[in-house]
Amino acid sequence: MDDTGADTIEFGTDGWRATLSEFTTRRVRMVGQGVATYLDDESQTGPVAVGYDAREHSRGFAEELARVLAANGRDVTLAERDCPTPVLAWTVTDGDYAGGLMITASHNPPEYNGVKFLPADGTPALPAVTDAIEARLAAPEPEPDESFGSAEERDLVTPFSDHAVAMVPDDLDGLPVLYDAMHGSGRGVTDALLKRAGADVTRLRCSRDPEFGGTPPEPVPERAGELVERVTGGEAALGFINDGDADRIGVVTPERGFLDPNVYLAVLYDYLLESGEGDVVRTVSTNSLVDRVAEDHGQSVHETAVGFKWVAEAMGEFDARCGGEESGGYGVTAHLRNKDGVLVALVTAAAEADRSLDDRIDDLLARHGGVVQNRVGVECPDDRKASVLDELQETLPDSVAGVDVADVNTVDGFKIFLADDTWVLVRPSGTEPKLRVYAEAGSESRVGELLEAGRGMVEPLV
Repeated sequence: MDDTGADTIEFGTDGWRATLSEFTTRRVRMVGQGVATYLDDESQTGPVAVGYDAREHSRGFAEELARVLAANGRDVTLAERDCPTPVLAWTVTDGDYAGGLMITASHNPPEYNGVKFLPADGTPALPAVTDAIEARLAAPEPEPDESFGSAEERDLVTPFSDHAVAMVPDDLDGLPVLYDAMHGSGRGVTDALLKRAGADVTRLRCSRDPEFGGTPPEPVPERAGELVERVTGGEAALGFINDGDADRIGVVTPERGFLDPNVYLAVLYDYLLESGEGDVVRTVSTNSLVDRVAEDHGQSVHETAVGFKWVAEAMGEFDARCGGEESGGYGVTAHLRNKDGVLVALVTAAAEADRSLDDRIDDLLARHGGVVQNRVGVECPDDRKASVLDELQETLPDSVAGVDVADVNTVDGFKIFLADDTWVLVRPSGTEPKLRVYAEAGSESRVGELLEAGRGMVEPLV
């Protein structure tokens, strides 16, 4: 056992997250030192921006990071209030920052906290970067006092909002909107931006509560009951809900309720193509409706492994119009190559003000047909995931649920394409001891058959 505690710190899909029994001040300071050493070794000059979410201890952890960075000779900008992760990410890209650190556990329950490192381009850090930081984790070794950097509190929200509102110049003209912050860091940011742009905003759960009202701040249908009920009941033209650090978003319409994130990505991309060309990036687990939109406009789709860091990388590589994933993370490349539930709310409201989202979706589905997707989980210890996938590679069938296999994509697990244009995906969860089985088809019954077949392939190997 590493008595420094460094062996418990591991950057996963989106930063290092842990319960507060492991996410301690000492280990947070070690992360700060790892980042400081990494930036020095990479000769990356410039200050570091530090932000934090609305959790009980997040401000204190952020202050510890600022102290460590300053003690290593770095100037630090500390957010004056809890703020969304995309606000910090945009701040980093807009200034001469070497990078940013965000204290947040995103949608996890209140007994968790976490930290994300954002490189100078504001994107999620790739594994090569987080591996390098992990290799440099150590207790802080401060420079002499005269070498200390300075730490300054700043308002990060206002410059971000100035930029965001300028991207959507048309007035929302009193558009009635309901906004649910889930007591997270989107409160006073997403709602204020929508109001500034001309929307008539009604707020739900927009007080700060470090316990998030007793429910994890995750923007999924089962945690958005009041929002859905009130929007579908006619109180607003649109509803928005952010997760704890407001990098993810759920969208609610009067006719459809909580939108399927796959459908939302397709309609967002379709709207963005009205004002310019560009490809789209999606993860391997996101359904193919957006592919049909791209084909209709003569654009291309770029598929990545699950994790927005891979989406962000491809958004830059292919100069895409936008990128998204089926878990509710979306980014607009012209703004930020990272998921942003704040800016996307404003863009969506602008689309609604021009023409209702429900009408847009009706037309989109009439042109391209519907796509049904679902997933199930199969319990699998983390130390068994790799071997199960190795065994699956040796036992892949020639047909699944009565249809021949046409192709197999291995960008993230095994995505098995069938001859009837359906598919099954098996991949390891990056956050839980599970394997995920996804399926896409034209009907719910067929998706159910494919999921059962996928589960049947995997369970005997666990």
